Amino acid sequence: MGRFHHHGHDGHEHGHHDEARDVGDHSGYPTGTVRVEVLQAILGENDRTAAANRDDFARHGVRVVNVMSSAGAGKTTLLREIFRAAGGATRFGVVEGDIETAIDAERLAEVGVPVSLVNTANGFGGECHLDATMVRSALPRLPLSELDVVIIENVGNLVCPAEFDVGENARLMVCSVTEGEEKPLKYPVMFRSADAIVVNKTDLLPHLDFDLDLFLHNVDSVHPGVTVLMASARTGEGVDRIAAWISAI
Repeated sequence: MGRFHHHGHDGHEHGHHDEARDVGDHSGYPTGTVRVEVLQAILGENDRTAAANRDDFARHGVRVVNVMSSAGAGKTTLLREIFRAAGGATRFGVVEGDIETAIDAERLAEVGVPVSLVNTANGFGGECHLDATMVRSALPRLPLSELDVVIIENVGNLVCPAEFDVGENARLMVCSVTEGEEKPLKYPVMFRSADAIVVNKTDLLPHLDFDLDLFLHNVDSVHPGVTVLMASARTGEGVDRIAAWISAI
């Protein structure tokens, strides 16, 4: 079993980047110079720590993928299958982010990868993302010199994780076919921030009223040309293609 650590993080408030769109009423969310200055200070400090993380990863020759999704999209199950398929050819380690519990960390450790757990419950009601400082706190518990790739499994959320650089080389977003075709339009910052998007749980398509073509059209409307990979962790479909994408980073 991997080494787990519950990390307490001082609470802070953070704003979300506004997206200019031709629909929607934003009049109920006033903005001003104070909000902008606070947000810039928070993100500026985060970016400095992210740069330090990136330097540490580079010094150890480690590639880093920030994996993001909503809760329940299937990140953990998909990662288990990727690690199993690698069979040790690629040496993975994981920074696991969850508000509470070690459930997902334990599931990943079962397949033989070192895991460093960050629980965010001590934040402002339970932080909905990992930031660079949280990730930095997890690094001493990973054998970086013995790893090829570190996966950062972010807290399940379609908003906040996209706003924080944590020192990654690439971002992989997982979106399940159970979530609806409209998600790229409702959460464009997340979809735009991704270097690749995995459409997960495709084995359920025959049982769902999900228009895959419409979903892909919506993805392309907010992030033209982004890499899209089809997958089903339950059947193993697409796992090799995701592993190849990670290897090519």
